[in-house]
Amino acid sequence: MTTAWTAGATGVLRLPSGRLVRGRGLRRPLPEGPLPTFALYLLGHEPPSVAWEARWLRWPDFWLPTDRAAAAEGLREAWTRAEHERVEVACGGGYGRTGTALACLAVLDGVPSREAVAYVREHYASRAVETPWQRRFVARFE
Repeated sequence: MTTAWTAGATGVLRLPSGRLVRGRGLRRPLPEGPLPTFALYLLGHEPPSVAWEARWLRWPDFWLPTDRAAAAEGLREAWTRAEHERVEVACGGGYGRTGTALACLAVLDGVPSREAVAYVREHYASRAVETPWQRRFVARFE
C-alpha cells in the first residue's frame, strides 16, 4: 500500500527528489481521493480539527509566520514526512502562504532559494507566493 499522493492529482507538487506534497486552500472542498496522513495548516487562527495528524502555524493572511523558528521546524517536519507520507500544506486560499511554504520545501529539497518561487509557480500555481515579503522569506530560508 502506497502512502504517497498521485502525481498530477489536484494541488500535488512534485519536488526534485520525487517527494509529493499537496497544497490547497481550506476555503475550497477537500479534494476527492485519499486523505492526508499529516497536514501543516498556515492560518491566523486555529484550524478546525481533522481526522488526520495536523500541525498549525500561526501565519496571518498575506503576511509571514509569527514564529519563524516554529515555522522552520514545521516545514522541516513536513518535508521529512513527505518522503513516506501524504503531506498536505494549506492556508485559506492555497496560494500565498501555501505557495511560500511549498517554496521553502523546495529549498529544503535542493532548489536554490532564489529559484524556489519560480519553481513553485511553474509546478504548483502561477499565483503562488503573493507578496514581496513572502518572496524575501523564501529567498532567505535555509
